[in-house]
Amino acid sequence: MSKPIISVITVVYNGAATLEQTIASVKAQTYSAIEYIVVDGGSKDNTVAIIESHTDIVSHWISEKDKGLYDAMNKGMAMATGEYVFFLNADDAFFAPDVLEKMMQAGGNADVIYGDVMVMDGEGKDIGLRSEVTPHQLPAVLTWKSLQYGMVVSHQAFLVKRAVAATYDLQYKIASDIDWMITTLKQAATTVNAGVIVAKFRTGGTSKERQQQAWKERYAILSKHYGAVANFIRHLFIAIRYIIKKPFSKPI
Repeated sequence: MSKPIISVITVVYNGAATLEQTIASVKAQTYSAIEYIVVDGGSKDNTVAIIESHTDIVSHWISEKDKGLYDAMNKGMAMATGEYVFFLNADDAFFAPDVLEKMMQAGGNADVIYGDVMVMDGEGKDIGLRSEVTPHQLPAVLTWKSLQYGMVVSHQAFLVKRAVAATYDLQYKIASDIDWMITTLKQAATTVNAGVIVAKFRTGGTSKERQQQAWKERYAILSKHYGAVANFIRHLFIAIRYIIKKPFSKPI
């Protein structure tokens, strides 16, 4: 019996500094049934040359202008032919060579197979598991209701059947990933926690303006899926809990 094909999709723009390690981590996978797709947004650096030098592993690629990250991710899904899709963008890498093999062994025929990620700083140094260094605890059983307080599962640890994967809503410029994940989970019948560290995820600096826009989009998305009143009450609870836990500063 043939293995289900996994379409691994990398979206990149001017990512020559880190793309090599991303491609190398895909090439190192012991899982043999991989379709690797790279979507470049018309990079001005050496990105295209790097892609062209790895046609032994890159199955399909394009380089053209897009309307942003989520438009590029939609393009990648449109190019995919595998039973499963997985996003591994140019700042990220698989944690180990046997990650996809372990995920498929644990997941069986599940619609969604997920795990944890190792968070790295901007220089690539490990900070810790996302479930340990952030408030987001990885759920034993993942449903669309699990995301009422935010992204409990990292995008880089989410393997999904293409048949149930939603498209990204381009009205959201920064937080469309949580909308995509909730919508996808609503369409998924089965999910499995593979119990593995899936990827290394690099954090980066975000401007105050982008953070504010991300919060506004996230709030609107959660209100849409879970109800405005319920979402307001949850965020009020989060704010109160933060104020109570925040240490009192002593006057100097």
